Amino acid sequence: MIVVSDRISAFDIIMSNPVPDKGKILNQLSMFWFDYTKDIIKNHVVSINYDEFPGEFRKEEYKGRSMLVKKINMLPIECIVRGYIAGSAWSEYIKTWCVCGIQLPRGLRESQKFETPLFTSSIKADFGQHDENVPFEKASDILGRDLAEKVKYKSIEVYNKCADYALSKGIIIADTKFEFGLDENGELILGDEIFTPDSSRFWPLDKYEAGRGQDSFDKQFLRDWLKENGYTNSAPSNLPQNIIKITKEKYLDAYRILTGKQLDC
Repeated sequence: MIVVSDRISAFDIIMSNPVPDKGKILNQLSMFWFDYTKDIIKNHVVSINYDEFPGEFRKEEYKGRSMLVKKINMLPIECIVRGYIAGSAWSEYIKTWCVCGIQLPRGLRESQKFETPLFTSSIKADFGQHDENVPFEKASDILGRDLAEKVKYKSIEVYNKCADYALSKGIIIADTKFEFGLDENGELILGDEIFTPDSSRFWPLDKYEAGRGQDSFDKQFLRDWLKENGYTNSAPSNLPQNIIKITKEKYLDAYRILTGKQLDC
């Protein structure tokens, strides 16, 4: 069972207070995307039907925020697809003209769209540490070349399909993160969460303009508030209630626009 909590993190630090119903939003949105991409790659979902859960999970506290999934051996890297240059990629680029060892043309502007999506990877850090971005060669050393190439290909294929869909709904998926695993037969399986406001950058298409940071439907709002208030290496004792409220509203907006549904929370 995967139970998605309402806790929220930024800069790899878990905040002290939760965002109410965040777990339900992420769980339901992930399920939408898992269903939408199952023609490209298998995923770990067995059921989100409450009545099919094991007895100990048929409780109100797990409703809407839980998935019964297939157990898989997770790969030790995170797979990131970047359609636009933003966040840590932009910070690295303006210093080195590279992103994760990939040489890029000079003169790109913040939030500019890449000609083709960029695949990068990171190694999950120990608790309390920042994840480490690594070049593809390093990921290949860890996974083996064939598996690394397959993960790269599938990541970009899934991103392209979902980014096109989101664009039709008025949302740009600027970048996103995937996690994969292998099942008992060695088959590649998509797991964890996909295309949520926690794992992706969602920008409103009608407000997009290259050359600056963007409005968003994701936790960039929270990251920006933390930066402005000096919390890039620590969490405040309490997040202000208005920051929690706006963050939740942004997550709900993303869900509503992308799925065309309302969520009762």
